[in-house]
Amino acid sequence: MGILGSGVQDGLLLKPITYPWAMDLYNQAVANTWFPNEIQLGEDLADFKRMTDEEKHAITYLMSYFNPNELLVNKALAFGVYPYINAPEGHLYLAKQMWEEANHCMSFEYVLETFPIDRDAAYGSHVSVPSMAAKEEFEVRFIKRMTEETLDITTTEGKKDFIRNLVAYNIILEGIWFYSGFMVALSFRQRNLLRNFGSLMDWIIRDESLHLQFGINLILTVLEENEDLQDEEFAEEIRQMILGAVAMEEQYNRDLLPTGILGLNADYVNQYVKYLADRRLEELGFDAHYNVSNPAKWMATANDTLQLVNFFEATNTSYEVNAQATTN
Repeated sequence: MGILGSGVQDGLLLKPITYPWAMDLYNQAVANTWFPNEIQLGEDLADFKRMTDEEKHAITYLMSYFNPNELLVNKALAFGVYPYINAPEGHLYLAKQMWEEANHCMSFEYVLETFPIDRDAAYGSHVSVPSMAAKEEFEVRFIKRMTEETLDITTTEGKKDFIRNLVAYNIILEGIWFYSGFMVALSFRQRNLLRNFGSLMDWIIRDESLHLQFGINLILTVLEENEDLQDEEFAEEIRQMILGAVAMEEQYNRDLLPTGILGLNADYVNQYVKYLADRRLEELGFDAHYNVSNPAKWMATANDTLQLVNFFEATNTSYEVNAQATTN
């Protein structure tokens, strides 16, 4: 039996573990447990109040995007991933990931409660700004396929839909679009602003790096276990999904940074997006497409290429995780 399956009575015994990479990521996730109020965001208020209108717009815009999308990811996991895998170690990790997405939502609520941000404006933007609405419409389209039509994962097309959902959420939303926003959020700390907000983002990114690793491992495992998915036409469809997502993100970033702020403009962020997209393509076994350099090399410490760092111990765990991944 492979990792895919929807039998309620299957996968009820944890040991022996079939997919050590999933158990390893669960253990890392548990060790990384944190709570937003452990960070004193109020200490950043003075910084926020002296920022320019363009800088405040960028923070408000990020909150309006991140907040609903953390909850959107949970729907994708609950409806599109959890019901279709057998491995109990995978279920353990997904349960922890769903808690983390809820924790991230509460983190962004904490930002909205602390900074003088117009909550109505922040909440409304994900519907009223066309570039933001387009990204959400893309993601919702995949959720609807999972919620309104039950997948038959005994069929090739059902399995392909499962992979499409993972690519839409784990690779595109969490692995490219979220990291684009993370880079903008952390750019303030590069200028010695919003340092505690930066620490909150560090903790969120640490979680997201594990989400991304789990998603990539799950995709590669399903592809390896199902030869009927290994066709060039499907591979090209997945590649085009990722390239199309880059185009959507480019427009979004032009709305996020219409005139640019000190040290950052839309072109800079979009080069980083293309760099990220190339890394995601390579992690899935494709060739790089854009072949651009990383304009924000300082983001490497924020796990943008799966260098999984334990921020509590400041030790690099990527070799351990990758070793687990390559043995399964």
